[in-house]
Amino acid sequence: MFKNRRDFLKMTTLASASSLVLPAITLASCAPGKTRILVWDEKSEDAKKAYKNYLGTHIAESLKKNSAFIVSTAFLDDPDQGISDAVLDNTDVLIWWGHVRHNEISAEKGKSIVKRISSGSLSLIALHSAHWASPFVQSMNEITRRKVLSDKSITEADVQFIAPATQFTIPAVSDRLTPYATEFKYPDGSKKLRVELPICCFPHVRNDGKPSTIKIMKPEHPIVKGVPAKFEISNTEMYNEPFHVPAPDHLLFEEYWQTGEWFRSGMLWNLGKGKVFYFRPGHETHTVFKQEWPMRIIENAAAWMHNAI
Repeated sequence: MFKNRRDFLKMTTLASASSLVLPAITLASCAPGKTRILVWDEKSEDAKKAYKNYLGTHIAESLKKNSAFIVSTAFLDDPDQGISDAVLDNTDVLIWWGHVRHNEISAEKGKSIVKRISSGSLSLIALHSAHWASPFVQSMNEITRRKVLSDKSITEADVQFIAPATQFTIPAVSDRLTPYATEFKYPDGSKKLRVELPICCFPHVRNDGKPSTIKIMKPEHPIVKGVPAKFEISNTEMYNEPFHVPAPDHLLFEEYWQTGEWFRSGMLWNLGKGKVFYFRPGHETHTVFKQEWPMRIIENAAAWMHNAI
């Protein structure tokens, strides 16, 4: 479909501490001036193959080594799914890990998190298979909506936003890249748009644990501070483009495999006053988050996203 990845990228624009993990609700009183991080984890039993106390707990304990952070964990089976308003009121950066239970978080909850991001009270870091997590999907929908409505000749009444018929379906290579808009013009000069919202997925995935190479695309960005210009992930799952999301404001990383696949593995969006960062490397059965550079990137992102608001 595309001669090279650069041609594809041109097409992606729309329409053309201690060892104790503290409860998040206590963070405001005990952490003045510090970044309050909540690591949310679906808590898959498969994760125990690589992380004996679950993946989210491992990430949280790694981040707690930074004295500028106060870190807590939350899990899907906690009361209020671990993301009550009281918890989120005391969170600056939400790090999200999910894989097979995405449909248990409602669209309404995802939208409520998006409102917090837009207001500047929260930033979101979506890891790997969180591309289908409700907060990420609803963030991509809202970014799409705002890009469409930034055209002042269009009113919201003139636009029909269409969600994927089945959100959790892998697109075919031949499918048109989402999001996209179809314009309908009428004899009176008016026009209406039909906007297909992003599928938030990609046509190819392979979980063989083979290594990948990450290349930094924007070396001046704070999220990549202290990270080599190119480094290897020793064992990971493969995703292959095209990734059905709105074009990011910043492309920070590209990832490559020896078999020829590539992926935009670090993407950053502005959403109102807040930010959304997607970081691809992972899969709960691989030790990606026991490796130095992926954890450095997450740490950098959490610090910068909070302080950049």
